[in-house]
Amino acid sequence: MRGRSIQLGEVLGDYLRESGLEKPVLETRVVSLWPEIMGPTVARLTRSVEVENGVLILHISSAALKAQLFENRFELVAKLNEAVGGNVLRDCRILG
Repeated sequence: MRGRSIQLGEVLGDYLRESGLEKPVLETRVVSLWPEIMGPTVARLTRSVEVENGVLILHISSAALKAQLFENRFELVAKLNEAVGGNVLRDCRILG
């Protein structure tokens, strides 16, 4: 008799949640997907991207881009959370 079929992704997701590794994995995905999600121009003007305790920390080399990202930071957090499939970010700091 066969049991319920379980997808590998489901098993892996459960393991990551139970072991406390889900958040660090999602934080790493946010950083690695930044250029793809934001596009080449924003990526070029971004000096560094980090996630620390649920806060996205961006170092931006353009004052105009810094102002634009700051103005739209809540939408940015939502967009990145959606892209990685989890609620890993709660805020965003944009530095020059």
